[in-house]
Amino acid sequence: MELSARNQLKGTVKSITLGGVMAEVTIQLADGQEIVSAVTRRSVENLGLQEGDQAVAVIKATEVLVGKLSR
Repeated sequence: MELSARNQLKGTVKSITLGGVMAEVTIQLADGQEIVSAVTRRSVENLGLQEGDQAVAVIKATEVLVGKLSR
């Protein structure tokens, strides 16, 4: 799969929580961090997405917020 989006994070599907219309998908990255995405339930079903699957989170945004952490 080739995409123009440069922010692609590969990982393993840790969990999927299905709702009536939406689903919450948690992908665990190689370093242990997790990224959570809200997608349609239909997308999860069309992809045949299951826990343990290898997946990629593609981040395409026009804005990125930056905050400073306290020392």
